[in-house]
Amino acid sequence: MKTPRETVPATFIDEAAIAAQLRAAGNPEPTRVRDILAKARQLEGLDAAEVAVLMGIEEPALAEELFAAARKVKDEIYGNRLVLFAPLYISNLCRNECAYCAFRAGNRELVRRALTQEEIAAEVRILIGQGHKRVLLVAGESYPRGQGFDYVLEAIETIYRTRVGRGEIRRVNVNVAPLTVDEFKQLKAAKIGTYQLFQETYHRPTYAAVHRGGPKRDYDWRVTVFDRAMEAGIDDVGIGVLFGLYDWKFEMLAMQQHIRHLEDTFGVGPHTISVPRLEPALGSDLAFHPPHPVSDADFKKLVAILRLAVPYTGIIMSTRENAATRRATFQLGVSQISAGSRCNPGGYGGPKDGHEAEQFQLGDHRSLDEVVRDLAGLGFTPSFCTACYRLGRTGADFMDLAKPGLIKHHCGPNALSSCMEYLLDYARPETRRAGEQLVERELATLEPSVGEISRRLVAEVRANQRDVFV
Repeated sequence: MKTPRETVPATFIDEAAIAAQLRAAGNPEPTRVRDILAKARQLEGLDAAEVAVLMGIEEPALAEELFAAARKVKDEIYGNRLVLFAPLYISNLCRNECAYCAFRAGNRELVRRALTQEEIAAEVRILIGQGHKRVLLVAGESYPRGQGFDYVLEAIETIYRTRVGRGEIRRVNVNVAPLTVDEFKQLKAAKIGTYQLFQETYHRPTYAAVHRGGPKRDYDWRVTVFDRAMEAGIDDVGIGVLFGLYDWKFEMLAMQQHIRHLEDTFGVGPHTISVPRLEPALGSDLAFHPPHPVSDADFKKLVAILRLAVPYTGIIMSTRENAATRRATFQLGVSQISAGSRCNPGGYGGPKDGHEAEQFQLGDHRSLDEVVRDLAGLGFTPSFCTACYRLGRTGADFMDLAKPGLIKHHCGPNALSSCMEYLLDYARPETRRAGEQLVERELATLEPSVGEISRRLVAEVRANQRDVFV
């Protein structure tokens, strides 16, 4: 009889196959690169061998062709929408010894804190007051004594029931340590959006070297986490690696293997992919000196390749990166960004423990209002939409709409109505002006069927209705 936490070996990560693919790709011929880019522009996705070829691009002219293809695919599927969210750290307690993380159990420099439910509600009220509608709940792999996993479930309930006037958090996504199938069933019953977890590195020797203690040392338990989540009925999952721990090209191909495994086993891959780079963290020499640093040029390239390889999967760019780097990736494939982030428990309520409780150093310190104004000026529509989660357009159902191009009939109008709601209720005057000009430009350029729906929803928001969507 299986124990609740029996580990299944993850045979779908094949390091020998990755090494062979990288050797075979070599220094790619321009004709081969252009053939792959032509396929990618048809929104067909790419296989691992094709990804390996694109990663070998060194010529600036070919890199520009790669970026142009990524911009076309991004625009075709997502348009100029960028979904906004904020992380909400409820605790920095942890049992693991991850060499790159300030939260590691042995870090005596860190001020430990687990928020009470009242403190969580206070943080949520601040986020609502800023205009946020979705949050990513984050907690280390340990919970307050005597509470266990129930602490997370109660926190989700607290977030959903907290209100400020008509303002509310409409969707909670979750990033917590790997769970059993039974625990995932409880998480689904709590009405989460996406369950997110990063493998950190798919390279087994590196994984063993940087995870020096705690339950996270079990590579297979972590990498099979989405199998258990999907078995429990959670069909929206978010994957990612921490770029800088090992060779980014290896990580990209391993991630492709993971995606294919999920598609072959469950019929749908991840809903999102995150692309964090290793950033300095309190008490971690490794975080200050990444063993395999990823240059800005390679970072742009990997974002563009991901957009072509898995065209219908969202790409998340966090505030680890500075504003300039984030801007450079928006057109290349990024579809979701965090804004106004704090990466320590209680961080939104004031300095209190300050940087001494942060998981890592942030690169973009701007407020949500500043980010929204910047996006509008760049021609991107800030979206606060959460409709798909609440209407069941997740997993395979979402892909059934996305692949034939039908999802734009929902996402486009919902982005504009949720943007207008933010502008009217939370934006500063200069941000509101920039945003309203953007909305009017968008309404004037939409195709008739989408434009009619969009104008109706925006008009309803202007008439003081809220949370309108299709």
